[in-house]
Amino acid sequence: MLAAQKAARRLLRPGALACTSGLVNNILRRGYADAASFPYEPKEFLDISVARSRGVDVLHDPVFNKGTAHPLVERERLGLRGLLPPRVLTMEQQKARALDRYWHGQDYIDPSQIESGGVTHEHTRKWLYLQELQDRNETLFYRLLCENFVEMAPIIYTPTVGWACMNYHKLYRRPRGMYFSANDRGEMASMVWNWPHENVDAIVVTDGSRILGLGDLGANGLGIPVGKLDLYVGAGGFNPGRVLPCVIDVGTNNEMLRNEPWYMGLKQPRLRGDAYYEIVDEFVQAVMGRWPRAVLQFEDFNIEHAAPLLERYRYQHCVFNDDVQGTAAVALAGLYGAMAVAGKPASALADQKFVVLGAGSAGMGVVSMIAQGMVKHGLSPAEAAARFYVLDHSGLITHQRPGLEPHVVPFARKDEGSPEGEAFIDVVRRVKPTALIGLAGAGRLFTPDVLTLMAQFNERPIIMPMSNPTSKMECTHEDAQRYCQGRAIFASGSPQPDVESNGRKCAASQANNMYIFPGLAMGAFLARGNIVTDGMLMAAAESLSHLITSEELAQGRVYPNMNQIRAISLNVALETMKAAAEEGHLHNENAIRELSRGDETLRRYIQRHMCAGNNRKGLGAGEGAAASKLAPLPRYMGMPFV
Repeated sequence: MLAAQKAARRLLRPGALACTSGLVNNILRRGYADAASFPYEPKEFLDISVARSRGVDVLHDPVFNKGTAHPLVERERLGLRGLLPPRVLTMEQQKARALDRYWHGQDYIDPSQIESGGVTHEHTRKWLYLQELQDRNETLFYRLLCENFVEMAPIIYTPTVGWACMNYHKLYRRPRGMYFSANDRGEMASMVWNWPHENVDAIVVTDGSRILGLGDLGANGLGIPVGKLDLYVGAGGFNPGRVLPCVIDVGTNNEMLRNEPWYMGLKQPRLRGDAYYEIVDEFVQAVMGRWPRAVLQFEDFNIEHAAPLLERYRYQHCVFNDDVQGTAAVALAGLYGAMAVAGKPASALADQKFVVLGAGSAGMGVVSMIAQGMVKHGLSPAEAAARFYVLDHSGLITHQRPGLEPHVVPFARKDEGSPEGEAFIDVVRRVKPTALIGLAGAGRLFTPDVLTLMAQFNERPIIMPMSNPTSKMECTHEDAQRYCQGRAIFASGSPQPDVESNGRKCAASQANNMYIFPGLAMGAFLARGNIVTDGMLMAAAESLSHLITSEELAQGRVYPNMNQIRAISLNVALETMKAAAEEGHLHNENAIRELSRGDETLRRYIQRHMCAGNNRKGLGAGEGAAASKLAPLPRYMGMPFV
C-alpha cells in the first residue's frame, strides 16, 4: 500500500502529467472489454439534499417540501406515502397551476351556482381565508369556529364545501388528512403509521363517488371529510388533534376530471366488484387495526356501495354512514318538530302520508327510519310502508319495477291504484300527501303547481327539500311559502333565509345532519360498545324536538337554534349513551357508574370529555339545553378519555 501511495505522488508532480496522459491513452489503446469512453470528473457539490425530518415534518418545511412533486420512491423513503395525493405532479405542472392563480386568482365559481342561490364570491373568499388560518394557526381557527359557529358552518361545510371539492385540485395548498388508493394495495397497514398522531378518536372517509349532489369527484372528495371533522370539533367537542379525514381513491368515472392536467387522483375508471371491496376492506382493517376504539364514519358513497358497506362493517366496528343514517335521523327529528309546530303529539307521526323524491342511499335511509318511528307509535311494518310513495327519475316505484335494490323493495307500491312510473305531480294530486321530502339532488322539482296542491290538501303542509348543495335542492323557502300561502312547515338541507308572508315572519329550519352526527359520534365513542345501532339513532332523533323552545315553535322552527349546537350535541350524546345502555352496548365502566347516579351525572361526564380545540374551553357544567356560551372546563380534555 505504501509503494502505491508513493507512485501516486510521483504521478501528481509537475511534469508528470504528460506521462500520465500517455499512460491513459495506452490503456485505452489496449482495448479493455468494458472500458469507459469518458474520464471521471469529480464534483465539488453533489445534487442531493439531506432531510433530517420525516413525514409531515418534511411537508411543513418550506426548504424540503416539493408539494405533490415528491417521486414515489422518495415518498416511501421519507414516510410520505398516504400523506400526499396518489398522483405525482411535477414542478412544471405545479408551476403552471401557480401561474394560473397568479394571473387569474382562484375563484372558479360556476355562474349558475350564483344564479341558483348557492355559493357566492363571499362564500369562497371566507373559505379561502379560513383555510389559510387553519394552516398557520389551528388553535385560533377552532376558537373562531366554536364562537361563531352559525356564521361559519356554511363556509366550512355545505354549501361552500361543494365548490371546494369541485375545485380541490386547483385549490390544493397543503396536505391534510390521508389518501389511500388502489395503488396502495397490500401497503395500507404500514401506511397508517405515517400519520403523526398516536391517538385518533374519529375518522371520516369517502371514496368521492357521490359528493353531495355533485356526483363523482374522485380524490377531490377529501374536502368532505376535512369539513365534516371540523364540525366534529366545533359542534361535538372532539379533540382536533385526534381526528383523521381520509379518501379512498379507486379511480373516477368523471371523464372531465380525468382530463384535468392538475387532477391529483388516479386517472382511471373506478374499480368495481371484488376489487373495490378488497380495497375498502384493507382500508378498514388498517385504520381499525391501529385505532380500534375510533368511530369510523362513511360519507358520500354512492347508492350501490353505501348500504352494502354499512352492513359489511357495522357489527364489527364502531361504524355509521351519515348519508344513510344521519340524514334519516335528522329527517325524523324534523318531523317530530313539525308535529310540535302543528300542535300535535309525537304519535301523530303515524298518521302522516309521505311522497319522497329520491330512492338513493339517503332517500331510502330516511324512509326506513321514519317507518321505524311509525312502528314505534303503533303501526305494523306493512302499515308503515304503505304510507310512503317513493319516486326516482323514472317515476313512482312499484313492485313491477325490475331490478329493485333490496332496501327499496319493502317500499315499492303494491296496490293496483299505483301505476308504475307515475309522474310526480300526478302522485301528489292522487294521494294527497301531508309531507313532501326531497332527496333527489336534481334541482327545483317541487314546482309551483306541486306546492299549490300541497296547500290545497293541508292546513300546514310539510315541505322538506333536503338535497345539497343549494343549487340541487328541490325548492327554496321563498317559493314554499309563496305557493303554500305562508302555511308551510319548512326544513331544507342547505341554509335558507326566513321570509315574510302575509305580514308574518315564516322561519326556515335547516335539516342539517350536524344536529345528529357530532353528538351521536361522541356518544358512541364514549360508550365503547363498538357499534352504532338503530335504537341509538332513534334516541338521538327523538331528543331534538324536546330542545325547541315555545318561541321557536311559534315561528315554525322544527329544530332548535343552531346557536346552541354544543348543548344540542351534548344532549344527543347523552341519549345515545342511554340507548346503548338499554341495549347492552355501554361497555365504558366509568360511564356505567356515572349513569347509575342519574342523567345529570352522566351529562357532566360527557361535558368533561368535550373540548373546543386548544383554547381549553367547553360547555359549563349544568348549562344544559339553554347553554349559549362556552365556559372553562377544569382541564384540557386530551388523552386519556376513560
